[in-house]
Amino acid sequence: MSNFPLYDLRGVGKEYPGPTGTIEILKGLDLRVEEGQSVAVLGASGSGKSTLLHVLGTLDTATCGDVFFRGEDLNALDEEARARLRNREVGFVFQFHHLLPEFTTLENIAMPGLISGMPRAEALARAAEVLKLTGLDQRSSHKVTTLSGGERQRAAIARAILLRPRVLLADEPTGNLDEKTGARIARLLFDLNEELGMAMVVVTHNVELARQMGRRLELRSGELYEHTS
Repeated sequence: MSNFPLYDLRGVGKEYPGPTGTIEILKGLDLRVEEGQSVAVLGASGSGKSTLLHVLGTLDTATCGDVFFRGEDLNALDEEARARLRNREVGFVFQFHHLLPEFTTLENIAMPGLISGMPRAEALARAAEVLKLTGLDQRSSHKVTTLSGGERQRAAIARAILLRPRVLLADEPTGNLDEKTGARIARLLFDLNEELGMAMVVVTHNVELARQMGRRLELRSGELYEHTS
């Protein structure tokens, strides 16, 4: 295990150009996330939650400040290195699953392995393993267009953990699901966090989901606050 935290953010800010000037989304954030830790990030729409997640996942870069991943300066990486890190070390789960409709569930799950250069047979074998882990093994040969909303989200989670990343970044993973299905997805996330030891950073409006995480943070006006209760 690394002697460094999983994430170490120091004075991170993010700005975007707006029609009447610069819009400041994140304001000098400091954040440390340890290996295996589960963290919920709450906040109103437009508070910067998704922007923070994108910075953590190297989908976007900070305007200022330092972002370290296991001691490595993410700001110093070129795009090829950032893409490699995203593929191997970071799993993404979004509110909209972004599965590919022309492929089967198994083929969708195997995509990160195929993108990384893994032989097709190995990628499909790994995909079959994680489908069992997420309870979708009976749906492996189905086109994803035939899956229910909860099944599609489980498939997206299975795809995200195929390469056993160090962290799972989830943006409103229960946002489009009914209460019962959302609770099942939340339980799956907690089980994976415990069984696989991967860290989780989850952006959510779901207060009940957030309460079950190891840490609860809130973004307000671009600043980060920690809940201690």
